[in-house]
Amino acid sequence: MNAAITLATARRVLNQLRRDPRTVALLLVVPAALLCLLRWLLTNERANFDHIGAPVLAIFPFVLMVVVTSVATLRERTTGTLERLLTMPMHKLDLLLGYALAFGTVAIAQVGISVALALGPLGLHVAGAGWLLFVVGVLDALLGMALGLFLSAFARTEFQAVQFMPAVVFPQLLLCGLLTPRSSMDAALRAVSDVLPLTYAIDAMQRVTSSSGAGHRIGIDLTVVCATMIAALVLGAVTLRRRTR
Repeated sequence: MNAAITLATARRVLNQLRRDPRTVALLLVVPAALLCLLRWLLTNERANFDHIGAPVLAIFPFVLMVVVTSVATLRERTTGTLERLLTMPMHKLDLLLGYALAFGTVAIAQVGISVALALGPLGLHVAGAGWLLFVVGVLDALLGMALGLFLSAFARTEFQAVQFMPAVVFPQLLLCGLLTPRSSMDAALRAVSDVLPLTYAIDAMQRVTSSSGAGHRIGIDLTVVCATMIAALVLGAVTLRRRTR
C-alpha cells in the first residue's frame, strides 16, 4: 500500500464528483430534502418524528452511498479506467481506500448538513448528544459506501448494480427494527436480523434517541458497523476485477 497513491485516488474521485453536480445534489441535497418531507408529513405527530427521525438519518445516507459508490466503481471498470490504473504500481486496496477517503469526505458533509437541519430548524429532539448523532450517521454512511464498493464487483452493468437494492438493501430495511420492534419478530427473522449490519446502525441511532449517555451497547453496535465496513473493503479489494467482460 502507498499513502501517496491512495490520496491521489481520493483527489481524483473528488474532482470527478465536483464536475458532476447531479451526483453532488443526490448525495448532499436529497437526504436533507427527504428529512424535511418527513417532518412535513408528521407535522401533527411530533413524537413520531422524534422516534424515527434519528434512524432515518442513518438510512438515507446508507442507501444513497450503496447506490452511488457501486455505480461509480462499476463505471471505472466498464470504461477501462480501472484497467489503466491497475497497470500502474497501485494495489487494489489503494484504489478502494482512495474511494473510501473521497466518499468519506462526502459522507461527513452529507451527514453534517442533515444533522444540523434535523437538530436545528426541524426541531428533532434526542436524549443523547448531537455529536454522537453525527458520528453514528457518518459511520452508517461509510458502511453503505463500503458495501457499495464490494457489491460493484458482482455487477456487469450499472442497471445490475442498481438491482442490488431490492436484493441486499431492502431486506435490511425491513428487518433492522425500524418498522417493527425486533423483539416482536419471529425467531427466524430475528436470527437473520442479528447478522445484518444495518440492524446495528439503526440500534445505535435509536439508543442515541432514547439515552443521554453513549452507553456500552452503542459501543458494541458501532464496533459491528466498523468491522463490517472494514471487511467489505477488504473483500472488495480481493474481488475487484480490472474490467467487465
